[in-house]
This record gives sequence, C-alpha cells and structure tokens, in this order.
Amino acid sequence: MASFPKSPFPKPPFDRQKPQDPPGRDADMDPRPDYGEASYKGSGRLADRKAIITGGDSGIGKAVALAFAREGADVLVSYYDEHEDARETCRLVEEAGRQAIAMPGDIKDPTHCRALAERAAEAFGRIDILVNNAAHQKTFESLEEISDAEWEVTFATNIHAMFYLTKAALPHMRAGASIINTTSVNADTPSPQLLAYATTKGAIQNFTGGLAQILAERDIRVNCVAPGPIWTPLIPSTMPMEKVKNFGAQVPMKRPGQPCELAPVYVMLASPESSYVSGATVAVTGGKPFI
Repeated sequence: MASFPKSPFPKPPFDRQKPQDPPGRDADMDPRPDYGEASYKGSGRLADRKAIITGGDSGIGKAVALAFAREGADVLVSYYDEHEDARETCRLVEEAGRQAIAMPGDIKDPTHCRALAERAAEAFGRIDILVNNAAHQKTFESLEEISDAEWEVTFATNIHAMFYLTKAALPHMRAGASIINTTSVNADTPSPQLLAYATTKGAIQNFTGGLAQILAERDIRVNCVAPGPIWTPLIPSTMPMEKVKNFGAQVPMKRPGQPCELAPVYVMLASPESSYVSGATVAVTGGKPFI
C-alpha cells in the first residue's frame, strides 16, 4: 500500500499562547508562523513589478511580501504600528534584492490611504499590484456584546479602507495591473462569533466582483482570496484561548494553514499569466468546500 509523506506543518492541539493585544506579534507565538523564509523559491514571475501590501508586517501579508520580492517585485509594506515586525518584512524583501518601503499609519483614514498610493507612485513610478489585506476582528458570543464603535471600526478597517486605497491607487495603475483583496471563508459560511468581521468579508467579495466588471475595460484585474483558518498573530490576539488551542482542527486537513501556503495564490493572481482571471474568489481552506 502506498504511503504518503506527512505534512511538515504543525497540528493542534497547540500550547497555551501568550496573551497579546491585536493585531498581535508572531514573536510571541508558539509555534511561530511559517512565512516561507526557508522554502519559497522565486522564478521571476513578477519581475520589476511594483506592489502595495496592507497588513504587510505579519501574517498573510508578510508571506505575500516575501514571495513577491523573491519573484522580482518591489514592495511598499503598509502597517499600523508594529514597527519591529514591519522591519523584519522589509529585511526579507531587501534580502531578495528588491526595494522595500515601510509606511505605518491608520488605513481607516482616507487621507492616509491617499498618502500610501502617492508614496508608492513617487518611489516606484507606478503601482502594478495592490493587495488589500489588512483586517480587524474580535470574537463575541452575543449581538449585545458588539458595541457601535466595534462595528464601525471593523467596517472602517476591512472594507472602507479597501475602497479608499483602491480609488487612490487607480490613477497610478496601468493596463495589466492586478488588485487582490483578502476575503475569508466567513464570506460564505459566517461564524456567529465573528459577526462584524464575517459581514465585512461578504462585502469584500461583493466589492471584488463589482470592481472587476468596472475595471475590465481598463485591463485591470480584480480578484480575492478566501482563506480558511490560517496561523497568524491575529488568532491568539483575538480569540479565546480554548479556540486557539484547537484552531484549524475543524477542516479536513485537521490543521491551520500557514501564511506561506497562501502566498503562491497571491503570486498567481498578480502574475500576467493570470490575464483572464478576474472577478474570481480563490479559496484556500484545507479541504473545506467553498460555495
């Protein structure tokens, strides 16, 4: 009988994680997320492309920044205030021989979103790839627990900022450019404990589909990626410890995905090879069907 190699990635149950405030730091996680530092091999698929990645300091954004750089892209890393993590992302980009720009700030502010686009255009001359990835989430057991302020900050971070930054970046994008938005399996099967977050993820998928149609005549593609459970700092910093302990056990692969397992999908969608892919949602779910 044929035998198959086991996954090299960790499975739950996980040890109790250190308490931390959102969006969290990967240095305080055990095991630490795998960003592809030792595994991702580039092949020039994004040679001389210029990218903005929000939430690029850690999690999925960090893995995407590393992969983009190893594929030949320069990267502006947008992040809130996690300066140490952002410096490490930039180090990985520069280690790959590409230019890295770290720009902290609050993407809930449309003025900052415009500044991000202007900074990238000034430094790179244009914007070829925009990855709208930054997100906010918190866990609540009842509707009454969700404050008006929490609802508003979730929408401002997850969907309003996506509108602001995309609108600001468009004047600097040319035919062949790519916009990639991070949605979630919650867009299709919303978790009741993540009501505000899940609602924004549904909005992101709808925004992606509509925008893809608007921008088709400009030959600018728009797609989204729908991750399942992914081992990032957002998890221990926003979920109850009992859920963190068994995070990812509910999918067929019985484990969470690692950020490095998402990055190749973003590379594919950013690459000119995907010239007929627009308006799509690519699910990365560990075997759980996404309808």
